Amino acid sequence: MTDEQERVFDEDEEGGQCIVEQDGRELYEHFRFVADKGQALLRVDKFLVERLQKSSRNRIQNAADAGCILVNGKAVKSNYRVKPLDVIQVVMDRPRYDFEVVAQDIPLDIVYEDDTVLVVNKPAGMVVHPGHGNYDGTLVNALAWHFKDTPDYDVTDPRLGLVHRIDKDTSGLLVVAKTPDAKTDLGKQFFNKTTRREYVAVVWSCPRDNEGTIVGNVGRDMRDRLKMAVYDPGSDMGKHAVTHYTVIKNLGPVSVVRCVLETGRTHQIRVHMAHIGHPLFNDARYGGDQILRGERTGTYKKFIENSFEVCPRQALHARTLGFRHPETGQEMNFEVPLPDDMVRLIERFEKRTGT
Repeated sequence: MTDEQERVFDEDEEGGQCIVEQDGRELYEHFRFVADKGQALLRVDKFLVERLQKSSRNRIQNAADAGCILVNGKAVKSNYRVKPLDVIQVVMDRPRYDFEVVAQDIPLDIVYEDDTVLVVNKPAGMVVHPGHGNYDGTLVNALAWHFKDTPDYDVTDPRLGLVHRIDKDTSGLLVVAKTPDAKTDLGKQFFNKTTRREYVAVVWSCPRDNEGTIVGNVGRDMRDRLKMAVYDPGSDMGKHAVTHYTVIKNLGPVSVVRCVLETGRTHQIRVHMAHIGHPLFNDARYGGDQILRGERTGTYKKFIENSFEVCPRQALHARTLGFRHPETGQEMNFEVPLPDDMVRLIERFEKRTGT
């Protein structure tokens, strides 16, 4: 394993899939080959086309252009010459489906759709990709039904589909690419940090400063691999991560904050806010499902317990998404309102604090 590459199993949202971190992106390993000791020098696209019977050389070259062909942990171009004992990986931005993706008639909240892209508002509780323990009921199953009469859209084709992910229990906006060119273009926008992503969260207590920036590497927790942890920015642990936050409303024991992502690491907002002492409300993974602030009375305890039932997940919503349309070049900006559970949660605290 190289310094540029970290292989882990994310058993939280995507069901135990092998994830490779490459140039700040989280990618799923689909294929891995180790060149023989006697391997003659050979272009990597030729090397792979001989081993991936269902993939054309042109498709492999496009994958290399998108940074999806790694050799010894580093992205290479299609003209790279494979040497003896090289480790070649084919990685994609979604898990490998070793099973049939069943089309299921699951309602989709479609915010926008044209021939190139689709923007959907995902509800909390829905897993994005099928995987171990989540073979159906996912957003991909719903997309398979939505596109069942579209011959050019195959949910198993990694050149199409979801461009990014949000956690199972996070609600909000996601963009789906309907053509290979659209996915390549949108992937570059996310990689180059030119997209606009804004989240709303309810966190415990209120940050001292109404505005702030959290800078801290995010990586797998060494003691609990189901969690992420924050490490010093200058350390070799984790990957560089930056979250900007603004307090929208102080509600006493909790507050409503707006978070803007400069980077997009796994659980970034959740772990960054917990790191500065303000875990997301009812975030069981990072301690937000405990009574962390407020009164020491039975009445208050019951109020919080009821609030946990009102919003039975981490109170986090991907409210805003912006990107450049991959075909027209037009700037696209979308915003969806808070879901009912977060609205009711905020209203409960507003009523209690009289704000």
